[in-house]
Amino acid sequence: MAAAEPASGPAVSTDQRVALGRVGTLWRYPVKSMLGEAIGPVAVSDAGLDGDRRLGVVDSGTGMVASAKRPQRWRRLLLLRSETAGPDVIRIHFPDGLSALSTDDHIDKLLSEFLGEEVELRSGVPVAAALERSVPDAVLADGPAADVAVTILEIAAASPPGTFFDYAPLHLVTSASLERVGAGHPDGRVEAARYRPNVVIEAAAEADGFVENDWVGQRLHLGPQVIVEVVLPTPRCAVPTLAHGDLPRDPDAVRVPLRENFIPVPLEGFGSEPCVGVYATVVQGGRISPGDEVLLVT
Repeated sequence: MAAAEPASGPAVSTDQRVALGRVGTLWRYPVKSMLGEAIGPVAVSDAGLDGDRRLGVVDSGTGMVASAKRPQRWRRLLLLRSETAGPDVIRIHFPDGLSALSTDDHIDKLLSEFLGEEVELRSGVPVAAALERSVPDAVLADGPAADVAVTILEIAAASPPGTFFDYAPLHLVTSASLERVGAGHPDGRVEAARYRPNVVIEAAAEADGFVENDWVGQRLHLGPQVIVEVVLPTPRCAVPTLAHGDLPRDPDAVRVPLRENFIPVPLEGFGSEPCVGVYATVVQGGRISPGDEVLLVT
């Protein structure tokens, strides 16, 4: 009599999951390079947090995407705050208390007058969209108003077509990294808002320093549904040093990571850069909420 075949069943996962901490605050930035909004539970897809970077300001003359990465021209974008006002509608707040909707007929005129450049607010990303990134060392040396050397970067290289992300659709920063930068900062602290994260992860108590560096190439579970893959450490440009709304200029927001976390960035055109946080792509969408557990899959 032939031996019985072993019973078949579901494959047993050999993955191990390491607790890294919990989701702290969630942020989205409806208009690229403007200030954003803190949010609660939110849907996540391969295009990032629902409503994030859905619009961008475009230079009418060149077709380039306006970005505070070139502060000499576009640093005033960081004095504007954008928030979701309804389906496919964004409200933009100006420093003088004025606000306008993205659907208003005069929005391009308002933005052009505020920025001192002819611009258009667009939902469609221009073909072969790119932006200008001022050399961070030059901005540190000469100040944000100086017309320093720039490099040209393709936008959204690791994001779905039609989005205004710098590179990937999610940016993660841990409390451990923020605490390390704060420890080296003359003020003893640094504001998370300067690094424009989507997810601030409240790291486990034993975490110390720039722990995200070790996550590159690995997958994280953000709550019970969302799975992301960490793809790159986030190279810091001049943006964290600039005034953000009521926050004043802070060159040490980049000087500290330049001194303490100057690491290779495996991206064409980059060598080693001061880094804080990591970029990630979305493997599985769902919803995430503040307080959700963050697990590393090994």
